[in-house]
Amino acid sequence: MTQFLIKRIYDEPEKADGLRILVDRLWPRGLKKEAASIDEWFKEAAPSVALRQWFDHDPKKWDRFKKSYISELEENKAITNFLDRVETSPTVTLLYAAKDKEHNHALVLQGFLKERTK
Repeated sequence: MTQFLIKRIYDEPEKADGLRILVDRLWPRGLKKEAASIDEWFKEAAPSVALRQWFDHDPKKWDRFKKSYISELEENKAITNFLDRVETSPTVTLLYAAKDKEHNHALVLQGFLKERTK
């Protein structure tokens, strides 16, 4: 079974990260693609532009954001393809750029993927 971890894209890569997948819709500011140390960029897993802009990293909107994002993920056909691709990887690290480590979409995605792979 695949273990899903999350980590900021700006943090140092480690061997324990396993497969490193960027899950943001936009490329992280100030990071050159050559220096990113990613195996894949899975834009389709990110929240819709409208949801991301509405949330605007406001912790007061966190609960509503989580519910809306999970609804988007449940209807996202790319998730099934993604899970098929990573099923043989023991560890997958979902990389995100947000500064807030407690209120970001990667946390929601991690929980969603863990539930889908039970």
